[in-house]
Amino acid sequence: MIRPHWQMSAIRRHVIRATAALFAAGIIGGSLSEPAAAQDYPNRPITIVVPLAAGGPLDLVARTMAEKLSAQLKQPVLIENRLGAGGSIGAEAVSRAKPDGHTLLFVLSGTMVVTPQLFPKIGYDTERDFKPISVVCGSSQMLVVHPSLPVDSVEAFVTLARKSPIPYAHAGYGSGGHLAMEYFRMMAKFDGVQVAYRGNAPLVNDLVGGQVKVGFVASAGVMPHVKAGRLRGLATSATERSPLAPDVPTMKEAGYPDLKLNTFFLLMAPAKTPDAIVERLEKGVRAIANLPDVQERLRQVDIEPLGLSATESRALVKSEIALWADIIERGNLREQK
Repeated sequence: MIRPHWQMSAIRRHVIRATAALFAAGIIGGSLSEPAAAQDYPNRPITIVVPLAAGGPLDLVARTMAEKLSAQLKQPVLIENRLGAGGSIGAEAVSRAKPDGHTLLFVLSGTMVVTPQLFPKIGYDTERDFKPISVVCGSSQMLVVHPSLPVDSVEAFVTLARKSPIPYAHAGYGSGGHLAMEYFRMMAKFDGVQVAYRGNAPLVNDLVGGQVKVGFVASAGVMPHVKAGRLRGLATSATERSPLAPDVPTMKEAGYPDLKLNTFFLLMAPAKTPDAIVERLEKGVRAIANLPDVQERLRQVDIEPLGLSATESRALVKSEIALWADIIERGNLREQK
């Protein structure tokens, strides 16, 4: 069921507060110019680089968006899964692509706001090398365990984890699940052993199969398995319980009020892409995010449609960079060379 527009989501409230704070501080200002015609765009197929494995939440949203965008722009919109280094290989490739709107990046926020802070020598700078087109949607992280693990609450899990280091899965160093678990470990004071994957899809497959027992994973990727009992949801990083899993508490309810973290799905272009092209893409993507069938499709897997403007998206990226800078510093999470 599609929620009424007046029923504002927790993620959207977070975005509005972040944008308003940055405008008030004078960090951002002004407005986008009126959309230009961009008469000759696009004149060939568009490639959207997705820097994680096919089958995960990011890939699924990208393919939904590509199908609709192709119909809008009268050109094929192709998805290229370019994997490696938690998404940074694909991001770096797009940062160096010809800035003509025919090569775009669809990426999780962690790759743009966390990874560059963890790896200062990485080959791209988010604010220097990219123009946000839209924050298309958002999702929380869920702490899940395989049913064979004898815990049914966050408290029971922490008690078990404090006895000996527990292996946990994540979708790559710097991914949302990795940072959420590291932040959780810091607060709950237990040790862990990282098991890194190249995206959510292979990670979830191994969680369901029991090869790994624990993960902080995008709720969109595990919700069907939690509902079916193949995985046990212990808590989410959202500020409110999901209507798809009302029995799974938030981390705040479980005793960790500071662990309320969202992952955003960003469509970005190389920095020198003409504003007229960015504006045309922004208009198209925002229209797609507001289509009832798209909203229903996303909410069925616990993804919140947002469809933010380029201005709102820039503000959110800035606020997330500041948030994660503080978490990384407090948790000493930056990789030591």
